[in-house]
Amino acid sequence: MKLINPPSLGSPKGYANGVLVETPGRLLFIAGQVAWNEQQEIVSHDLVEQFERALANVITVVNAAGGSAQHIARLIIYVVDRDEYRARLREIGERYRAQMGKHFPAMVLVEVKGLLETGAQIEIEGTAVL
Repeated sequence: MKLINPPSLGSPKGYANGVLVETPGRLLFIAGQVAWNEQQEIVSHDLVEQFERALANVITVVNAAGGSAQHIARLIIYVVDRDEYRARLREIGERYRAQMGKHFPAMVLVEVKGLLETGAQIEIEGTAVL
């Protein structure tokens, strides 16, 4: 994978503007993951803890397919409260780096009215190239 960050767009912070894949690798589409455990119970009401668990669940899917966090090419993050996400960005960034290191795929953050799972404040879906 090659990160594409045209100078005319400025330097992205914590994501890539594009990810070019020139490999005959396999694509893994990861369904939206919320912060639940094996019993499908939301693990916390705290946004940062939900972010950490939802991202861990995404990585678990990638691992199960034979990949690692470094194979993730794109993440789409849905939140129900953009302002809280922004206010807690430093904490979220720490949890992100603990799992993803300095690997920043193409990302988008979308504020939504609600999520399907009761109590979920965040949902993360992605695409990986294995």
